[in-house]
Amino acid sequence: MTIHRDESLTRAVSLGAAGGIPAPSRVAPESGVKLKLGLNTFSFDKPLREGSMTLTDAVHFCAQRGVDALDPTAYYFPGYPNVPTDEYIYSLKRTAFVNGVAISGTGVRNDFAVADKTARRADVLMVKNWIIVASKLGAPVIRVFSGKTRPAAYRFDEALEWMVADFKECAAFGQEHGVMVAIQQHDDFLKTAAETICVIDAVGSDWFACMLDIGSLRSGDPYAEIEMLVPYAVSWQIKENVGSNGKEEPTDLAKIKTIMDRFGYRGYVPFEALGDGDSRVRVVAFLEKIRYAFGL
Repeated sequence: MTIHRDESLTRAVSLGAAGGIPAPSRVAPESGVKLKLGLNTFSFDKPLREGSMTLTDAVHFCAQRGVDALDPTAYYFPGYPNVPTDEYIYSLKRTAFVNGVAISGTGVRNDFAVADKTARRADVLMVKNWIIVASKLGAPVIRVFSGKTRPAAYRFDEALEWMVADFKECAAFGQEHGVMVAIQQHDDFLKTAAETICVIDAVGSDWFACMLDIGSLRSGDPYAEIEMLVPYAVSWQIKENVGSNGKEEPTDLAKIKTIMDRFGYRGYVPFEALGDGDSRVRVVAFLEKIRYAFGL
């Protein structure tokens, strides 16, 4: 299978053309908007890595602040990239359940942009292992990446060909275990909405979709890019800043909500609060801004 980049991207761009007509969606939810706030644990990256906070603490933080769900990224489980014990998984699952906090998803850091087949194979197996963890947690989706950089000496379409094959394998495995695989465009191998849609269309699975990262679309108007991706989104990464023509600026949260209302989105909306200072203070401040803008 050869994927022609220019043809694929032209088609993807046309799907999000002016006029507000959404692209055909593999998600196909009911009409209307239904939002449930979630917290991505990357917001607590420093305390989680230092050991001054645990994933259980993050669950309690969500419960105390009325956050609907937690997205416990795999990096913060003991022994990552190896999978944790069932005892650890089920203890976290129970703690979340009795506190009324859903597990909205989890995520790993794979790299399918490398030319080394052995390295990619190891990451495919790692994704599969964490799909099983997600299933045990009751997490409906696992977040994956395309790759860190564009590989030297290979064209976009050449790398895309092997990447799509890897994602197809992961999506098929996710289907077997009831876990969706969602690609997070991260200004890495994938830099635009059109490129992301190209991958999703090429994989062609109802179990493969988009984790819409609003902060990693840097090539032009981020809000136009976000509109293109909403029909493919099964979850989000709401961030404090967006990239407008290569420069960061504060996110217009009201505009994000307007886009959700226009195109329709039903599901979890995890957010990340990044930067310096006390993580808890920063997260609470951003949470309040989101609630005000979203009317939650």
